[in-house]
Amino acid sequence: MADEIQSVRQFRRFALAVCAIGVVIQLGLTAYYLGMGHKAAPHHLPVGLVADAGQRAEVIAMLSAGGRFEVGDFDSAGELTTAIRRREVYGGVDLSGAAPHLYVASAAGPAAATLLRGTYTSVLQQRTAEQVTELAATSDEIGVATVEQLITPPQVTDVVPLPADDVNGVSLGFLTQALSLGGTIASMGLGRLLPRTRRSWRRGVAHLSTLILYAVGSAAAVLMSMSWFGVGSDANRWEMLGIFSLISLAVTGSTAGAVALVGPAGAAVGAFYFTIGTVISGASILPEFLPAFGQHLGENLPTGAGVQAVRDDLYFPDAPIGPHLWVLTAYAAIGCLLVLITNVLPNRKDSTSEVDLDLTVRLEGVPAGSISRSNSDFRGHAEPVERGNRGSERTHREHPEPDHRAADPAGNHSNDRGPDIGVGKQ
Repeated sequence: MADEIQSVRQFRRFALAVCAIGVVIQLGLTAYYLGMGHKAAPHHLPVGLVADAGQRAEVIAMLSAGGRFEVGDFDSAGELTTAIRRREVYGGVDLSGAAPHLYVASAAGPAAATLLRGTYTSVLQQRTAEQVTELAATSDEIGVATVEQLITPPQVTDVVPLPADDVNGVSLGFLTQALSLGGTIASMGLGRLLPRTRRSWRRGVAHLSTLILYAVGSAAAVLMSMSWFGVGSDANRWEMLGIFSLISLAVTGSTAGAVALVGPAGAAVGAFYFTIGTVISGASILPEFLPAFGQHLGENLPTGAGVQAVRDDLYFPDAPIGPHLWVLTAYAAIGCLLVLITNVLPNRKDSTSEVDLDLTVRLEGVPAGSISRSNSDFRGHAEPVERGNRGSERTHREHPEPDHRAADPAGNHSNDRGPDIGVGKQ
């Protein structure tokens, strides 16, 4: 083979190139991963506040400092909890009662709930220290009721807690990785299998049907694995099957469309989803804790939209899921449309195309009329085709083979086989 390594020097060059490419890729990935998550911090994390006019301005100014929180104002604790269930805010505090009350939603993201608890506790401790200082300056004695109020732990309510079968909230990340990796491998396999057949609208329909069948099978496999570990035991199975199928079709369809459009290099789309998309999907690091670039990109990839759709369906049934489904549908539809279009177009890379036949005629001198059909039309039933060339035909005419047949008395040769039509007269 022409591409085989023929010398030690070629081997060294090839090995050096492989090592250099691997090092560059590893450097880029580590820089990307560390840049996205080594110092995750909130950026305008939406939270709610219930307070009177006197406290509202002070608290909003304190929370908004540094751009960590984006504070929304609510009239009652009921409105605040409704907003939490609709995923409009990650949590909030009610200062309208006798004692402050914090509301969080661990299912929306353990990191956000932990941050709110820490901030809430820190603020209360600061206020308690200020109150103790004021009391010590004004009086030598502190009543029992005042002491109880100061040492009472802050009230915290988890409006949407994580289930017992997913206490750390990491299951969504694992499921997304499995779907993206499996979809990439499946798309690469289909990209190598289907080009063995001729392009046609039937092959396009078969390709699309295979993608849909795989998407449903992949979703069923995910649900089965979830049932083994009790994850999502209270979820609607049919809804989850549909969402997982759409996620899988978005990954496999868009990857298959890229492969059909540009060739094997299109598989890099699936690799991009797995290596880049899963980190910024919002499963392990919330979108508001990512840099602005990672947040916007992650929300508009199949992995990010899929994670948010699954989270809403599992834990937040009141939250609007439509925007995430639209993103997934767009990827799936565009990818499937590319698959259909490229299968209907003529196969310009077919080894038996008209270009190759014309090249054969020029190199070997085979008349165009001697090749009645493309060899690809006779797979398994090939007819013999004259493979001679003009040079050999001219030599045969100028130096005919001797005739060993018996001659009659007049010197004429007998011709039992009929006239010779193979060689013309000179």
